[in-house]
Amino acid sequence: MTATKKANTWLKLGLELGPILLFFLVFGRLKDKTFVIFGTEYSGFIVTTALFVGLIMLTSGLLWWLEGQLSKMQMVTLFIVIVMGGLSIWLNDEHFIKMKPTLIYAIFAAVLLFGLLRGQSYLRLVMQDGFPMQPEGWIKLTWRFALFFAVLAVVNELVWRNFSTEDWVTFKTFALTLAPMAFIMAQYGLMQRYALPETEDDKDEA
Repeated sequence: MTATKKANTWLKLGLELGPILLFFLVFGRLKDKTFVIFGTEYSGFIVTTALFVGLIMLTSGLLWWLEGQLSKMQMVTLFIVIVMGGLSIWLNDEHFIKMKPTLIYAIFAAVLLFGLLRGQSYLRLVMQDGFPMQPEGWIKLTWRFALFFAVLAVVNELVWRNFSTEDWVTFKTFALTLAPMAFIMAQYGLMQRYALPETEDDKDEA
């Protein structure tokens, strides 16, 4: 079996967060402009969305090249970005790309809940290498993540439907980027409580 390649941590973080930050910066430059392309008038937001979709495809390709694979979460995210972003560009309607986070988080919540109904933690399949825990701990953590994703889906719907496009872009760039990081840090106590005891091999490697 071929060992999985690992990209440099900072490079990987840059490839994952770079498109989001560039979306924010480019939108700030283009938000008040309109562009006529092939006879159709597009807002700065739609043009920024087109650049974002292309950049996500490029960075995902680079991640695949560096690591030899994309995680299931990355593939789902890429697919939804292409579909919803493509619909926004094709139909010249910004609503679709704004709904993209809602769809992603709703799918993640639904998949985790489906696994829990079967008595399984699908989250464990994704995170077990970084956080070795007892099965009970994984079940509790999965419940928390499922509810967290469901809340993010609802909040995104409330924001894009009730606030301006500029407000939504700021919310998407910062709140939806930092919230998962803060949430994971908040689970440190649970992870410690259900952490597996360190083996002799682990001690030797340390």
